[in-house]
Amino acid sequence: MKTSDAVTAQDMQLRGPAGARLHARRWRPGQAKVGKHAPIVLLHDSLGCIALWRDFPERLARATGREVLAYDRHGFGASQARQELPGTDFVCEEGTQVLPGLLAQWGLERCVLLGHSVGGGMAAHAAAHLGAACEALVTIAAQCFVEERTLQGIRNAQAAFADPVEFSRLEKYHGDKTQWVFDAWTKTWLSPAFADYRLDEVLGQVRCPALVLHGEHDEYGSPAHPQRIAAAVRGPVELALLPDCHHVPHREQPEEVVRRVVRFLG
Repeated sequence: MKTSDAVTAQDMQLRGPAGARLHARRWRPGQAKVGKHAPIVLLHDSLGCIALWRDFPERLARATGREVLAYDRHGFGASQARQELPGTDFVCEEGTQVLPGLLAQWGLERCVLLGHSVGGGMAAHAAAHLGAACEALVTIAAQCFVEERTLQGIRNAQAAFADPVEFSRLEKYHGDKTQWVFDAWTKTWLSPAFADYRLDEVLGQVRCPALVLHGEHDEYGSPAHPQRIAAAVRGPVELALLPDCHHVPHREQPEEVVRRVVRFLG
């Protein structure tokens, strides 16, 4: 267990699909608010894991006074390796099948969901599925359809990660699972079978308050994505297009992202 400015971080093991071992972490602030407000659960992006959230969860816990929880999806980070690539419905499966089971293992009856990139789509599915148990939804750089900018960004990433130096940087986080992680992202999104991916229908089932954050220069999605998300959800919504920001706002502008989340939840 680590302690930093009254925020404690505790690692734990959960069970995912077919009993797969999943690595998880809980950040618990010392403020009295803990237990009175729903914890924030983070869902990572296509190349992500707990470690790649860096200090954002700790910042979030300290600023909101809420517990923050995150996990490495099956096949990612410190979780158990996976052999088969995800199916085309993997976003829905994570949000409606995997995540509810993890919330039960954490003992959570209520939550706030925060998802980055494809994790935002998973969070939207979970918010619709959980109903009143999800108190609020935050999406960061989420894609709600397959856009040419998204596909070109992935092709550019394929070229960049062909460099062994770049690939080795990713290996620091995923180890011998790195090639699977990369293929799970690129081969799925670039597959013709995934071309019809849409969040519109599920977004129409989201009735909790939603905060939609997106970088002005996001290389994986135009402003059409946050605009479409904000227009589709049925609850109160706040949309912010962050200037001078790309695909990872919580690393590029962490103070601004935390400030907006705190204000939204407050």
